[in-house]
Amino acid sequence: MFTTRPEIAGTFGVVSSTHWLASQTAMSVLERGGNAFDAAVAGGFVLQVVEPHLNGAGGEVPILFWSERERAIRSVCGQGPAPALADPALFRNMGLDLVPGIGLLPATVPGAFGAWMTMLRDHGTWTLADVMAPAIAYARDGYPVVPRISQAILAVRELFEREWRDSAQVWLPDGRVPRPGSLHVQPGLARTYTRIVEEAQSAGSTRVQQIDAALHCWYRGFVAREIDRYCRTQAVRDTTGERHTGLLRHEDMAGWQADVEAPLTLDFGRYTVAKCDIWSQGPVFLQQLGMLRHAGLEDHVPTSPGFVHRIAEAAKLAMADRMAWYGDPRFVPSAAAGLLDETYLRERAALIGAAASTEIRPGAVAGQPARVPDLAAAERTLQAADIRFGVGEPTFAALPPVQEWAEREIFVGDTCHLDVIDRDGNMVAATPSGGWLSSSPVIPALGFALNTRLQMTWLEAGLPNSLAPGKRPCTTLSPSLALRDGEPYMVFGTPGGDQQDQWSVAFFLRHAVHGMNLQEAIDAPAWHIDHFPGSFWPRQTVRNRISVESRFPGETIDALRAAGHEVRVGEPWSEGRMSACSRERDNRGRLVLRAGANPRGMQGYAVGR
Repeated sequence: MFTTRPEIAGTFGVVSSTHWLASQTAMSVLERGGNAFDAAVAGGFVLQVVEPHLNGAGGEVPILFWSERERAIRSVCGQGPAPALADPALFRNMGLDLVPGIGLLPATVPGAFGAWMTMLRDHGTWTLADVMAPAIAYARDGYPVVPRISQAILAVRELFEREWRDSAQVWLPDGRVPRPGSLHVQPGLARTYTRIVEEAQSAGSTRVQQIDAALHCWYRGFVAREIDRYCRTQAVRDTTGERHTGLLRHEDMAGWQADVEAPLTLDFGRYTVAKCDIWSQGPVFLQQLGMLRHAGLEDHVPTSPGFVHRIAEAAKLAMADRMAWYGDPRFVPSAAAGLLDETYLRERAALIGAAASTEIRPGAVAGQPARVPDLAAAERTLQAADIRFGVGEPTFAALPPVQEWAEREIFVGDTCHLDVIDRDGNMVAATPSGGWLSSSPVIPALGFALNTRLQMTWLEAGLPNSLAPGKRPCTTLSPSLALRDGEPYMVFGTPGGDQQDQWSVAFFLRHAVHGMNLQEAIDAPAWHIDHFPGSFWPRQTVRNRISVESRFPGETIDALRAAGHEVRVGEPWSEGRMSACSRERDNRGRLVLRAGANPRGMQGYAVGR
């Protein structure tokens, strides 16, 4: 198969991410003696700087990793919970049916910093100062603006100039949208991270003491205090059209830490795939694999209607279960075991027929009927929604045709991804997101914005993902890790919100079932379905839509329409932003590493040697 670039292969280390600077930063750490955990943290902080339209310091990150020393897979939950003040009644009293998609009201505890630091402390070897140095340098000295950043700023320019003037100070230097290719600086963020490093170095002499001191700075020290002050005192315009102060407080920050836990897993032939627990949408991936175990995918090439239809219909069923059953297992009984039960998955697979389903069909788990949200309430919000400044995720469908460099949008994404494998076989997959430049105003004393992940909860009572103080919203963020024949094999993932556990499933099946190498499986024509209430404000429900790249054969598109799918044909390279790295032993026992990266958007790169 033709590929846009070669699959990277080597023995020393490999990295793949959604931005070349993050990939090269992580690889430089490996070259200088750091391990995969050091490299991932350094690359992750660089992503906050160079992809500010897709993630930021005030965001979140789930991480999956394999520790060669411990011979175990672990998940790090960097998804912070709702503030103590975030009671559904508060939003109801505002006349709202949904949590707003931008502003201060939807902020949760920003968990990315805690998750990265926890993994670095427990498994890394580098100091805090060393892993933070590349991100600080890019924020202080400048990084090249990619076209998508310019597009994102252009789309919300009016909001910044009229309402979020602190954001305008950062993102509209001299009152102008930064041009693609120009160097942009974020001095406020550089100062914040420099202060954390300096305070940490003053607080302790050892690597671990300094990392713990950095965590204290963020969650109990000056960062938490400034977030508290800003949320209390600043009334910010949000998607309600009104101005509101925030709910996040110092006490919310101080009471949180990143959890390290065992992931959920499911077997598929030679493979065992690990995903984050049911506080994420990760089990959607596993449910699809379980339904497709006996679907005969090996008889249908990846561009055939048989391949696409079967996976699309499994995705519909899994996403219906997500709507009805997924939520924070600290607050609601976990349905994960029932959803991944072999008998249940076989029964769900039996619902996949020759025709496209137009129904949203969650299943009954352990004899309990599904409880679904009032989708009519979301529809009322949609009808009254002011979407001039985007929706809850940073996907800007309508861009003003002002500058000649404001190129037409060619992909959808709201997140970043990073994979690393080192020469010892340690593996990391991470999907950072939240705190986008368009999510909420820049806090001037800190130089970054807060996340808006609370918009993914429901205000309706009695649902697994209903809003409650201290409860984690069910995130779409979903890194992946796979074993093969019981040995650690691959880390992979993609941005894309509700599409993450669709694009990554199709990628995995192209590789695992049809033997495509990593780059071939990434480059192959891709698609996604919409057949569920969206996770982001205004939570529109779409049914039976499948969006496919125009590179699919015409016969496949015709056959999908004949099967009853509402087919939308997109640009030839418009679906997915996969990254992947793998490891395996050759016949002499040597570790061989491989990597591939997404060509869509002209930004992601894999590196290695």
